Amino acid sequence: MRAANLIKTTLLIAAIAATVTACGRRPGTLDTPYEAAVEARKQAERNNEPVPAEPTPPVADKRFFLDGLI
Repeated sequence: MRAANLIKTTLLIAAIAATVTACGRRPGTLDTPYEAAVEARKQAERNNEPVPAEPTPPVADKRFFLDGLI
């Protein structure tokens, strides 16, 4: 019985740790779709390839009420 309890406890702690570390967001770590589209246009111009359509700029980021907790 002790081995089963140890395994359950270890799995529970691992699940809680994975859940806690996955919440929130870090701005600036990834390109937004708009930034990626602008970069793709620049890359196509440099390589003399057909240029994709002009991306539309994103709307302002709205804060979520739980953002203050993070």
